Parts: sequence; C-alpha cells; structure tokens
Amino acid sequence: MAARGPNISNVPLTSARRVVLRGPGATELALTVNGEAVTVQVPPRRTLLDTLREALALTGTKKVCDEGTCGACTVLVDGRAIYSCMTLAVTCEGKRVETIEGLAKDGELHPVQRAFIDADAFQCGFCTPGQIMSIVALLRETPAPTEDDVRRAVAGNLCRCGAYPNIVSAGVNAGKRKR
Repeated sequence: MAARGPNISNVPLTSARRVVLRGPGATELALTVNGEAVTVQVPPRRTLLDTLREALALTGTKKVCDEGTCGACTVLVDGRAIYSCMTLAVTCEGKRVETIEGLAKDGELHPVQRAFIDADAFQCGFCTPGQIMSIVALLRETPAPTEDDVRRAVAGNLCRCGAYPNIVSAGVNAGKRKR
C-alpha cells in the first residue's frame, strides 16, 4: 500500500478553528499595535519585525542579528515577550502587539523607561528597546522582581556595551515605582 498524507477531509472548519491558506503573494493582516487596530498587506514570509519597521514605520524595535540571538527586536504579543525577527507577521493575526513606541502615555514615560534613565541603564541604546520590553513583560507577571528575576527576564537580550548591572538595577527599581 502506498503511503498517503493525512486525511483532512473530516476536519471540521469552524469559526473557532479554521484552516486558512495564504500566499504566495501579499495578504491582508489585521492586528492591534500599541492599542490601535491596523490592517497591513504583507507577504506570508514577512517577519513581524519587518512589518513593524517597514509597513508601520515603528522603528524603535531594532533589527540587529535577524536570527533570534540578540533580543534587540523584543516586542510583546498578547503580553508575552517574543523575538519579532523570528515571528512571522501572519501568526500575529488578531493579536495585540506592543512596541517600545506604545509604552509612554500622555507624554509620560513608562516606569521602566524612567528607571532606565535614572539608573543609566544604556550606553549605545541599541539593545534598550528590547531590554525594556522584556522587563515590562516581567513586571506584569512579577510586580516586585528580585535581581535574579530581572536577570532571567533579560537573559535573551544581549548588551554589547556591558550595562547589565544598571539594567538589573533599573528593572528592580521599576518594580518599586509601579507599586
């Protein structure tokens, strides 16, 4: 008997779980970015990072390694820190995406942004958006983090300038500010 692929003819296509085929050309994608509903046309192979930077002109999220090793591209998707360079934009359909540009409200910096300034937790600034987004995600889960909590949260974010002690201090201090 010849090998056959999976039989999907009996898989129900309901509104809760629908099989959607996309491509090869650009496809319409609806998501919420920094609290605003947006629709973009993107090829199915486009990363979330490139979609944010190119289609939406949100350049605060940095493109550094483009292979998921540095964390400079960290954003929050449904509250979870992810590498946007390793995430296809189409996988974020209908989800909430938060970038560094969406943190400040009414001209006031987010407590993590303020803590980074106060602790001098950046030098060149290239890793800073990713570091901040990772700590924001941490504080939502752990409002009063320890130094070890902060170290774990930013373990996937490289700082080539070596500002780690100040980054950890900023994370702990941001937790104190939020209380």
